[in-house]
Amino acid sequence: STANAPEDDAANRYTRTDRTAYSRYSRDANSSGGSIPSSALEKRIEELERELAKERQENVRLMKMTQDKEELIGKLKEEIDLLNR
Repeated sequence: STANAPEDDAANRYTRTDRTAYSRYSRDANSSGGSIPSSALEKRIEELERELAKERQENVRLMKMTQDKEELIGKLKEEIDLLNR
């Protein structure tokens, strides 16, 4: 799992950069007469960030379950081999 840390770090940096750029874009659009208030966009961004955090937690949970199942499969295969001998 430590091998994935640099990728996660890069993804987090990209997300922050993207969010900053998006915030800047929404402010610029509003100052030039955009029809959506910046507070509505900010609320939507926060909402999406919360959803993203939940999805990431779910992905971590599913990855853990997958690893546990793979370990169990490996142990069962070893047991089958022993029984076959």
